[in-house]
Amino acid sequence: MTLAGIDTGGTFTDIVLWHEGQLKVHKVLSTPADPSQAILGGLAQLDALQHLQVLVHGSTVATNAVLERKGVLTGLITTSGFRDVLEIGRQTRPKLYDLRVHKVPPLVPRARRMEVVERLNERGEILVELDENSLTTALDSLQAAGVEAIAISLLFSFVNPVHEQRVAETVRATGLYVSASCEVLPEFREYERTSTVVLNAYVGPLIDRYLARLEQALPQQTVLRIMQSNGGSISSSMARREAARTLLSGPAAGVVGATFVAKAAACRQLITLDIGGTSTDVALVDGTMTETTNGMIGGYPTKLPMIDIHTVGAGGGSIAWFDLGGALRVGPASTGADPGPAAYGRGGTDATVTDAHVVLGRLIPTAFLGGAMQLDMEQASQAVSTIAHRLKTSLAEAALGIIRVVNANMEAAIRVISVERGCDPRNFTLVAFGGAGPLHACELAAGLRIPRVLIPTSPGVLSALGMLIADTLKDYVRTVMVLSEDAREVIASTFTVLQEQGRHDLLQEDVPAERIAIERYLDLRYVGQAYELTIPFKEELAQAINDFHSEHERRFGYSDPHERVQVVNVRLKARGMADIPMLEQQEMVEHTAVEPTTTRGVIFATSTGAVEHEVAVYARSTLRPGCVLSGPALITQYDTITVVPPQWHMQVDAFSNLIIEPLAT
Repeated sequence: MTLAGIDTGGTFTDIVLWHEGQLKVHKVLSTPADPSQAILGGLAQLDALQHLQVLVHGSTVATNAVLERKGVLTGLITTSGFRDVLEIGRQTRPKLYDLRVHKVPPLVPRARRMEVVERLNERGEILVELDENSLTTALDSLQAAGVEAIAISLLFSFVNPVHEQRVAETVRATGLYVSASCEVLPEFREYERTSTVVLNAYVGPLIDRYLARLEQALPQQTVLRIMQSNGGSISSSMARREAARTLLSGPAAGVVGATFVAKAAACRQLITLDIGGTSTDVALVDGTMTETTNGMIGGYPTKLPMIDIHTVGAGGGSIAWFDLGGALRVGPASTGADPGPAAYGRGGTDATVTDAHVVLGRLIPTAFLGGAMQLDMEQASQAVSTIAHRLKTSLAEAALGIIRVVNANMEAAIRVISVERGCDPRNFTLVAFGGAGPLHACELAAGLRIPRVLIPTSPGVLSALGMLIADTLKDYVRTVMVLSEDAREVIASTFTVLQEQGRHDLLQEDVPAERIAIERYLDLRYVGQAYELTIPFKEELAQAINDFHSEHERRFGYSDPHERVQVVNVRLKARGMADIPMLEQQEMVEHTAVEPTTTRGVIFATSTGAVEHEVAVYARSTLRPGCVLSGPALITQYDTITVVPPQWHMQVDAFSNLIIEPLAT
């Protein structure tokens, strides 16, 4: 069987191919105007198209459309009196003391937000019947405005969807793309629910057209599946209907891949570090992947389940610049794939993180992508020299300054998902991947006192591997809003309905019945609280409530077992377990000697400034399990370079991962 996982990033498109029991990896430059060109070109270079049976794809189409505000012209239909919910939002301020803070403008301006006359109460009882004339007027106005998609979010439709279903039926008859909250997110909180369905409508037609083109270009026998933000895949047809589920598909796949690799290496507590060309994505895994339903994309909230990932604009292509105060900054702006860093020799002139690594000797111009792409040392030096001139320092010090600044941005991101949430980084392993992850991993670990770094076998394409091994995953939610003492029957009946729906949907996607697993959860909170915690539900409600008290203590530092608890939402995951290829475990041979391929000068920072070391360069393919090296060293492979700084020690484990630790002091 031939399977492929493909991750389209801002700079590179990564491909992992599983064919006849063997894994192959490949990278090609992304084609942002049409990502499918890079996908098809890469598969053709691997001669895999004619044999390909399943393709699992993580796309940045939806993410980029939101971040760049390039979605389709979208309208919104809502209950009379609630058209401004999308703009009012919440009272939270991103910067508490900033008197000039600017909110992101809503994706649907007021002129395209239409009201219909109807009203339900909080129990779903009809107070005012849907007025068909108001619906006709609203629809006529939106069509006249030229919208491509319409989001529908009526008050209390999550309890009784009858009016919203009628509106959706009428809109679909016009041929417009429809995103109805009763289908996408039947959950309370009208602002977040409305924002989610608007995001879905805003990117839906783009994803629909893109996947339709890709399906048409692929061989007839190839099944196309799409990675979701929750760490599982869905069918292409469902992704075309609920495109917002793909907003963080690439980063989520990276966490799946890192967890898989780390678990094989007996690491259950890990911080994932995914550094690509444009961004750094970090997540914390404390036994299991952490999930959130309070995500944010480009400043817009979404309640769809996603792996809890924190992203900062810091990557290999991040541009170095000076702010108004003359301070050196790096990112979030990036050169992307075209023209790319100056070192790519494609016309880029801005100094980037990649150019700094070239100047410092950490990237080898002749070894980039296994020699398939030559880096331009002269262009990189010229770009970094503009920073050195402004700082009135040497070229090496300027390059180190760029690395220090971008590392500080990455460290801050790791603190958000660890220290700020009550977890001590010193108890975790840093799993570094992405094209630039192994370049920065040890310096970041040193700054955060993380005791161990794990570099997977193919770190540059780990997100694509995560897609290849991802389960088929469906999420379902129902708001019940009931006190725990009255909740047993409601919980049981709701789980029964959701479980039937989950099994049916997975069977429709050709998942064998014996590979279906059901996971149940409850959103719980103390009575009077505004937000809830998601707690696994096994058999007894009492156990879930006890677990809630414990989790509340861990997260917030206090709990009250005597306080009444409210069940807010019932959640269910229907999981179609993937047939995961097993990682090959090899025999450890201690004291294995290995010769470097060459040596080169590499610059590191010390307390006295920039110091050049003569560093041994090793080909990763020559490092066998049990091999031990001491830094400084560079380890080259097709998809990345690993930097082992001075005073660090590296060993290859039984799965060919690199385990790097600081020497005892």
